Amino acid sequence: MSRLFHGVSANRRLGIFFRIFAAIVGGYALASLFVVSVSVSSHAARADAVLTGMMTSFAVYVGAFLWCFAASSALRAWLGLLVCAAPLAAMAAALSVSRSLW
Repeated sequence: MSRLFHGVSANRRLGIFFRIFAAIVGGYALASLFVVSVSVSSHAARADAVLTGMMTSFAVYVGAFLWCFAASSALRAWLGLLVCAAPLAAMAAALSVSRSLW
């Protein structure tokens, strides 16, 4: 194991850790917000809206995961996830107040 990380600085390892953390946790949060916003904003039946949101959230999660490793730093990865999550959270909050969910 030590040979694997030989020559890799601690800052680089920490950056990789934060990218992995952002990809897993931030990607999951973004996909969850996407499901909520799609299911609240859809005018279809509730079950169909949730199913549509869940099915498409896999693509959102993969996109977020790829973004975390394509960004130039872990900070940019987190900022990109937050920029995408903020409008989804605002839309879900606004629509859930105006519409009774369940």
